Amino acid sequence: MTELVHREKAHVLPLDSIRGIAATSVVIHHLLLMPTFLAAFPHNAWINCSFFRSAWLLVDLFFVLSGMVMALSYVENDFTRFSLREFMVRRLARVYPLHIVMLLANLVFRLLRIGLVMAGVVVAAPAAFEVNNAYSFGLNVLLLHSMGFIDYLSWNAPSWSISVEFYTYLVFGLIVLIALRMRSLAWFYVLSGLLAVGSLVFIIFVLEKKSIELQTDFGLLRCFVGFFLGVLMVRIVDRLPAKPRPAAQGALQFVAMIASIVLVSLAEANPAATFLAPVMFAIFLGSLLAFPDALLVPRILVAKPLIWLGRRSYSIYMVHALVVLLAEYFVRGVGAGRIAALDSIWAGLPATLNLVVSLAAVLAVSHLTYLYVEIPGGRLLRNAFGSPPDFAPSPARSARLSN
Repeated sequence: MTELVHREKAHVLPLDSIRGIAATSVVIHHLLLMPTFLAAFPHNAWINCSFFRSAWLLVDLFFVLSGMVMALSYVENDFTRFSLREFMVRRLARVYPLHIVMLLANLVFRLLRIGLVMAGVVVAAPAAFEVNNAYSFGLNVLLLHSMGFIDYLSWNAPSWSISVEFYTYLVFGLIVLIALRMRSLAWFYVLSGLLAVGSLVFIIFVLEKKSIELQTDFGLLRCFVGFFLGVLMVRIVDRLPAKPRPAAQGALQFVAMIASIVLVSLAEANPAATFLAPVMFAIFLGSLLAFPDALLVPRILVAKPLIWLGRRSYSIYMVHALVVLLAEYFVRGVGAGRIAALDSIWAGLPATLNLVVSLAAVLAVSHLTYLYVEIPGGRLLRNAFGSPPDFAPSPARSARLSN
């Protein structure tokens, strides 16, 4: 087996930190906008703002990041050593253990809730028992639940993006094989560009969508747009001419970061602006990759708390829906009277307490799943498929990559 096949995917610390920030923002988005919380709290949480209300758009940042990391790991070093089987085993080992554990956790919760409802202990609030059925469970097991077989979110709802991303990995691998057959890396980038642009054009002009917020309905195309823009951005960065001075690099990164934040904040009032998000995210993330020694943004993003978040970003994203669901039941149990009493002390206090406590619970649970599900589960699957041990990144990238 070859070095490229052995090596685990590259980690660029500032990019990992961005992933952690984005995952946390998605959690806050749901904690602000869940119908149960909106109905229960007289006033919004103090952190409520248009950025967090539109933070669903940061899923597209995940897609762009994934495309960049895959291109860095499997194409830019030596794509002639690519193995599709080894690649898909590693992708499965990365996403599947936590996905299946959270799917089973949701099953246990649903069965327990049904039992409590039948016993008259709790009253089910418009819970979608009808969508969390055996058929949708089977699709979730196969990671097919957002591939057009059903038109609704089911079980662990955020995992819709894992479904489409897994099959985007497969398309990525097939494109690499086509480029290998044609003996030209240029074919890989041409096909990547066609997929990114073609998918965006199809969404806008054929499907006539008003925003990029596709999930079970053509979510795969949404993933194609971000993922393959990320792939192309790696190529653009590698072909940049001489770099500007560090101060100019930092200014470019800062402007790109602010533009990304503003774009997300505008999404609530201007849905059409969301079509620009993958491009803006690619520019911002590309600037971090191109200018790792800039004066401000990269240095902030390698702070230890942000690195901690980044490493647990997948767990944060995957566990938060169940934690939020439990928080909803807790809020119902507290009751309107106690919530009103707290709110009278300081408007927005109960909503903010719910956000802080629930977010802390998500981070605590995600730390456990990272240590006891993600890492050992991935190792177990790789061993089961006979995947070789990890190797360090190639020396050419060692200055800006770390495992």
